[in-house]
Amino acid sequence: MEFQFCGAAGSVTGSKHYVACNEFQFLVDCGLVQERKNLFQNWEPVLENPSQLDAVFLTHAHLDHCGLLPKLVADGFQGKIYGTSATLELAKLVLFDSAHIQEEDAAFKKKRHAKEGRVPPRPVRPLYTQADVEKTVQLFCSVPYSETTKVAPGVEVVYRDAGHILGSAFIEVILTKPQVDQDEPRRILFSGDLGRANRPIVCDPEFYTEPNVISNLFIESTYGDRESEPIETVNDQLIEVVNRTLDRGGKVIMPVFAVERAQEMLVRFAKLIVEGKIPADTPIFLDSPMAVEATLIFNRHREIFNEETIEISREAKDTIKNLHLFKTQQESRTLNEMEGPAVIMSSAGMCNAGRIKHHLVNHIGDPRNTVAFLGYQAEGTLGKLILNGVNPVRIHGQPRQVNAEIVMIRGISGHADQSELLEWYSAIPIHPKTTFVVHGEQRAIQTLAEKIKEIAPETYVLTPEYKEIYKD
Repeated sequence: MEFQFCGAAGSVTGSKHYVACNEFQFLVDCGLVQERKNLFQNWEPVLENPSQLDAVFLTHAHLDHCGLLPKLVADGFQGKIYGTSATLELAKLVLFDSAHIQEEDAAFKKKRHAKEGRVPPRPVRPLYTQADVEKTVQLFCSVPYSETTKVAPGVEVVYRDAGHILGSAFIEVILTKPQVDQDEPRRILFSGDLGRANRPIVCDPEFYTEPNVISNLFIESTYGDRESEPIETVNDQLIEVVNRTLDRGGKVIMPVFAVERAQEMLVRFAKLIVEGKIPADTPIFLDSPMAVEATLIFNRHREIFNEETIEISREAKDTIKNLHLFKTQQESRTLNEMEGPAVIMSSAGMCNAGRIKHHLVNHIGDPRNTVAFLGYQAEGTLGKLILNGVNPVRIHGQPRQVNAEIVMIRGISGHADQSELLEWYSAIPIHPKTTFVVHGEQRAIQTLAEKIKEIAPETYVLTPEYKEIYKD
């Protein structure tokens, strides 16, 4: 058995975990790196021989978990890509959008180089193209929740709800063909990204309660060193921030992740308006073609919504009259000239691309306004700079004075905090033989690893580094 940690080892984004056993080779996730310091990893080969890879098991559709699949395919991968139905539908949307951005960025750089008379040391090209995405989605293979699916001779998988975003899963890979020194099937558990209980839309994360011996566990550690605000306080924070901004005649600018966070906020605002906690006539705009398309996909998978969300949706139909979903650039431009209070949600969630940059240019200098962040901001991103108080900040190549109020809505994260991660770990009836702590910054990884050692002193706990190989 061989493992290689091809991403999200000592960092948060770019999840890629390689496993080879019994002549079967697979990846769990193939994500895009988003931390500025590690962007070079996106250009490195994911594996030496992608054509020898048999499968990719996808935990969910966030870009940092699926965003390099087209590059893997372009480099020779021809196996199947497994995920839940909702995950694959969302991943298709995410990947086409990413390819479009890659192509636009490459074309812009070529144009700029030509204008400046520069000859770059290597040709400017996108990481992958929309044609690569077309080939990628042909390899998608849907698997249901909670059923054992045979994917190859001697290899089975079970997907269970991780409660992170719609369709997200933690994955049990069962190698039923024993090795020479092994009588029992070998079971490897991948947490993916674990969510929190009592959130809108998604059901609570499941626990692994089967009395099986887990040989190896990969567990995320995004918030492994901290406790989040109670999720029950999120709406109270929203009420305070939104009403305070509206009272001074300002706009609330919300950078949102197009997949999951935007839809969660629509449900939260629907609930607050139904309950009379914010004015029913507040103009609320979701300005993002991708977020609007993702919302439509969410609505096609209402069978996996939680009950509260279904009930809120029914009540909101007759209550919310001032919600606008914008897809076109023309619609988006009207927001720059709109007078009066409003809530404007736009992607990307870390402000590193998309229409949110235009809204920041037009509104971050007005002290009546508020920029409200709703989740994790990776180091080096524009969102992180703003949140850290950098002033002025560069947006679209120009310094912009930050006069708007800057806030972080605490507790809204889709990631389990330290206590929730440890609760999930402790629920496993038989502690895994080996635990790999991944998908976190160094402090979070080390802190969670120490906590796991306290809970399970018999477990071998490792904190792998990028590209490290481990043989078991």
